Amino acid sequence: MLPELIVFAKKPIYAQDVNSKTSDKLRLFAILLVFALCSSIILLILASVIQHIFNIEVGEHAIDDLFNNNSEIKIFFLAVIVAPFFEELIFRGPLIFFKNSKYFPIVLYIFTIAFGLVHISNFELTTQVLLLSPLLVAPQISVGFLLGYIRVKFGLFWSMALHACYNMVLIIPLLLVKLLDIPLE
Repeated sequence: MLPELIVFAKKPIYAQDVNSKTSDKLRLFAILLVFALCSSIILLILASVIQHIFNIEVGEHAIDDLFNNNSEIKIFFLAVIVAPFFEELIFRGPLIFFKNSKYFPIVLYIFTIAFGLVHISNFELTTQVLLLSPLLVAPQISVGFLLGYIRVKFGLFWSMALHACYNMVLIIPLLLVKLLDIPLE
C-alpha cells in the first residue's frame, strides 16, 4: 500500500481501477482511513509542539464556535454529510476534467493544497497564523492527498465516503463530550 502511494505521489496519473472487487476497495478504504487519521494525529502533535516551544498563539478554532452554537445533530450533519459532499465536489470533482491531461499532476497538487489552505479559515486570521498556515493545515493537505488518491482510483463516491468517515471518527468523541457535558478544562 505505502509503495503504491509513493509511486502515485511521485507521478500522479488518473487511472481508475474498475476491476477491483468491492471487498478489495473496502480494504483499501480502511487502510487509507487509518493512514489519514494517523498522519493527521502526527502532524497535529508536531504543530502543537512547535506552538508550545515557540509560545505561538493561534487563537480560537472554528470548531469551538460550531460546538457552542449548534446542536449535536446539526454538528454531525454538517461535519459528516454536508462538508464532505461539497468539499469533494469542489476539490476532487474537477479532477475528471484533467483525466487525460499532461497537467493532471499539477492540477491534483493544486487542488490538494487549496483544500488544505481553505481550512486556515478555521483559525483566527493573524500574521502568526498566516505564517504558520502550511503547518496548521498540513493534516488537511495530507488527507486531501489521500482523498485525491482514492477519488482517482475508485471514483468520487469513494472520496466522499472516506472524507465522511474521517470526519465522523474525529467528531464523534467531541460530540460525546458535548452531549455528556464533560468539562475539558
